[in-house]
Amino acid sequence: MSFGLQKLGVETGMERKRIDDYEPGPAPSPKALDRFGFIKQEFNASPDGLSKSRTVHDHEREERRVRKWRKMIGIGGSDWKHYVRRKPNVVKRRIRKGIPDCLRGLVWQLISGSRDLLLMNPGVYEGVPFKVVSLHILIMLMKNVLVQQLVIYETSASELDIIRDISRTFPSHVFFQQRHGPGQRSLYNVLKAYSVYDRDVGYVQGMGFLAGLLLLYMSEEDAFWLMVALLKGAVHAPMEGLYLVGLPLVQQYLFQFDNLVKEQLPKLGEHFAQEVITPSMYASQWFITVFSYSFPFHLALRIWDVFLHEGVKIVFQVGLALLKYCHDDLIKLPFEKLIHALRNFPEDAMNPDTLLPMAYSIKVSKRLAELELEYEKQNGKQAQSGESSGKQK
Repeated sequence: MSFGLQKLGVETGMERKRIDDYEPGPAPSPKALDRFGFIKQEFNASPDGLSKSRTVHDHEREERRVRKWRKMIGIGGSDWKHYVRRKPNVVKRRIRKGIPDCLRGLVWQLISGSRDLLLMNPGVYEGVPFKVVSLHILIMLMKNVLVQQLVIYETSASELDIIRDISRTFPSHVFFQQRHGPGQRSLYNVLKAYSVYDRDVGYVQGMGFLAGLLLLYMSEEDAFWLMVALLKGAVHAPMEGLYLVGLPLVQQYLFQFDNLVKEQLPKLGEHFAQEVITPSMYASQWFITVFSYSFPFHLALRIWDVFLHEGVKIVFQVGLALLKYCHDDLIKLPFEKLIHALRNFPEDAMNPDTLLPMAYSIKVSKRLAELELEYEKQNGKQAQSGESSGKQK
């Protein structure tokens, strides 16, 4: 699947259909599943031990970890904010070790700010028909201004695109396998709701993997508000620029990543330049889907734990750690083999217990801020140059 650096806004004259107009297809035949619900690949001996039996000691250790987390978050997350204020370093350390899977959905909502958005907007999202509050109303609600919610029924120009792409989202997961089944309908509902809620963003192909990942851990309504929190920036910088026309934030991130590779891995950066390899050839979907598209699921989950808590810097850190881990092999490869290797990292490189500590050790925050300013200055000069040229003509 290609996540190109172009967003098309083409209206279609075809009669628009909703997914409810389709009958569910036949249920998929039973197959062996891993613990996350994906069809097991017999040739895949995953480093996280999905195909291995877990020992009694493993289960006991996991139960102790869950008890610690339950004590930390309280019933329904009631103690979370208090604990974070008191012990932020403990929270950070535990999140980096991985959130227990049984609590992941709730914790993701707490650390992203989406739980607060949902509680401030009861009844705004009710599946189908879609009831969508305007961003202006949402901002006023967040400022505790008493206003009457403006709720309207809308159709989306993206409906056909969403329906077309749904079967491509986690096709090997049991929840999304049945054509027009419950999983695909939930995915459609969330994506359509967001495309109506934010018409500037609408729908872009990579958004399906964000929504699909969230739906494996929470309800439609919870997934919708988490997407709002991410794209509108409830806690961290807004992500919507990843999906706007021209994908401006992707362009910025690729500029920053390119410079970080040249600075932190100079020999590899020089080899990339010689082979005319740019980050747009291999790293675009890392940012657009936050590694949820092509990475092993157990690793993607660990990255998402940190991403929701610490922000997008973890995407840069993981990308650099991968290149660093595979440095000696990558530096020997010619163009065609290099492109393939950058899109198909070896299994041992994808072990979260090896890769993530390496990623955490890479300091990028200060340099990312500097490169963002540099990118903005360059773009500002380009825009001014374009305007001047237009005036001269």
